[in-house]
Amino acid sequence: MNPKMDGKAHVFGNNINTDYIISGKYKFKSTDMKDLSTHLMEDIRPNFYKEIEQGDFIVGGSNFGMGSSREQAPLVIQAAGISAVLASSFARIFFRNCINVGLPVIECDTSQISEGDELHVDLERGVVKNKTKGIEIKAVPLPPVMVKILNDGGLAEHFQKYGGFNL
Repeated sequence: MNPKMDGKAHVFGNNINTDYIISGKYKFKSTDMKDLSTHLMEDIRPNFYKEIEQGDFIVGGSNFGMGSSREQAPLVIQAAGISAVLASSFARIFFRNCINVGLPVIECDTSQISEGDELHVDLERGVVKNKTKGIEIKAVPLPPVMVKILNDGGLAEHFQKYGGFNL
């Protein structure tokens, strides 16, 4: 994982559930996350996947990722080329699933981020810089164990690397 990321903001609101991220109707149609990523957020923004450039960010409000605990939601976000998800708060299971698959989640005040803003995220410093507006937003730092898991590419890769859970 690169601790410094640059990309464009794609802004969504509060209470974005996992069915909005990837509709349950695709659950049994494919296990190919790249294929499923073409349906990312399609119920609230049709053809959203066509707007994404490698490294962009999804930005949400409060309670992002609520709903079912399907791991496909963060996997599809990752497969679409999104480098991280920023939100003012996350549903616990979604947050955990993101860390487990190696997708950075950044908790910060997202109220000053607008659609299309160019962002620079520095996970080491815990700062999100909105380059478009010239402001810095403080992020909640991730615990060192989560940073280690993200750096290893996710929980499965972490276990493979260390033959178990190594903090």
